[in-house]
Amino acid sequence: MPETAPRNSLVIAAAILSLGLVGGGWLLGHNIAATRLADRSVTVRGLAERDVTADLATWTLAYTASGNDVAPAQAKIDRDTAAIRAFLTRFGFTEAEVVMSGVSVNQWVDNNPAYGPEGRRNVTVRQRLQLRTTKVMEARRAAAAVSELVRAGVALEEGSNVVYSFTRLESIKPAMIGEATKDARRGAEQFAKDSGSDVGGIKHAAQGYFSVGPRDGEGGGERAGADTPFQKVRVVTTIDFYLD
Repeated sequence: MPETAPRNSLVIAAAILSLGLVGGGWLLGHNIAATRLADRSVTVRGLAERDVTADLATWTLAYTASGNDVAPAQAKIDRDTAAIRAFLTRFGFTEAEVVMSGVSVNQWVDNNPAYGPEGRRNVTVRQRLQLRTTKVMEARRAAAAVSELVRAGVALEEGSNVVYSFTRLESIKPAMIGEATKDARRGAEQFAKDSGSDVGGIKHAAQGYFSVGPRDGEGGGERAGADTPFQKVRVVTTIDFYLD
């Protein structure tokens, strides 16, 4: 009779241990399954584009005059400056929109024996006027007629082009991010449909950078988009969606 109690205790302990192992195994399997479900996700990219028109035009006109002395070269620069200002005024720009942005004088002596023992002095005066305006279309029309200045004898340097800028990017960023997110979800939903799943919440999201380029393909290189007032803003987001 005394031996029965210990045997019963061993049986009960073994039963409890078995239940614990079964329960632990079930919990472990459940957790593994839950982890696998949590790991099910799809990475998609969403695109948003918007056509915009530049709201700022900056035009730096650089021109030079050369001679054997500073005075005549500077006199030529003064005449060219007056011609440029008159040209811009004709297109509707005010004096406040046109500012002097720099001037430089370069002097050197040509020691060719043909010019005598003292050589020949050479002077080049370079000056820049900058137009900064919100009258974008007027600036575009003026730039198209710049050959008038060249025919008038103004020696414009290469690269004296108008740069167009869209300055209101911050005002459209939130809406464009929302559009890109919706586009990404549509892609995830198509993937889920093809794989027999449902799209859940967002696991991770990364916003791409906003780029501004030419709307119709003109322009390019480092100045992509800056050569035309008609521009396209673009953003791509990368989002991981859970799959249920």
